[in-house]
Amino acid sequence: MDRLIAVLGLSILMAACQTNTPTPVVSPSPSPTPHTVPTETVLQSGDVPAGLSPCLGSGPIDVYISTLAHADANLAARVGAQWEQLRLAGATDGAISLYTSTPAACNAELATTSSAKSIAAFVAVFSDPGQTDRAWNAGIFGFMPPTPGELPAGVTSGTGTGLGLSSWTFNRPPAQLACWQKSVFVALVVGGNLDAATFKAATAAVDAHLN
Repeated sequence: MDRLIAVLGLSILMAACQTNTPTPVVSPSPSPTPHTVPTETVLQSGDVPAGLSPCLGSGPIDVYISTLAHADANLAARVGAQWEQLRLAGATDGAISLYTSTPAACNAELATTSSAKSIAAFVAVFSDPGQTDRAWNAGIFGFMPPTPGELPAGVTSGTGTGLGLSSWTFNRPPAQLACWQKSVFVALVVGGNLDAATFKAATAAVDAHLN
């Protein structure tokens, strides 16, 4: 009997110890910070110089294509096909903003004409940097990075652009272009009849939005 009491006492003591042991609390893994949506990464009104007004259709890329179709169905179809290529490459969202010195230029490809001042910015976001890199190398809206070791007049590639290793720019007035990859974003900025400082400031503004 004494042995049974001793065993029961020990069992009760062990149960009490187990009951009083605090249950470890597992902290949930922190959620990744969401990326900026494309409509907030393209050029905003405060990023462009005075005298340039936003074009109708600036915003989500699908809205722009639909708006453009009313003015130029063929151009809208071409832009739509280029966007579809990016979507098939993994793009999940895209946006464009266009600013011009005259409304008529808004109906031109990327708002670029021979005489009007203009600037357009397109940004697409992908699921991962690998998709972004492949899409950038394949070309954004038909603009492909230069072949390594070959730099035509007016072209700068890599870190010399100020936009990172995966970047290239073209500057031969009146046309200017910058195309680069950053994290899960690809960006394309095209300017017409702007001075070099204004165009560079615009590309820097877009780059700062890519978070």
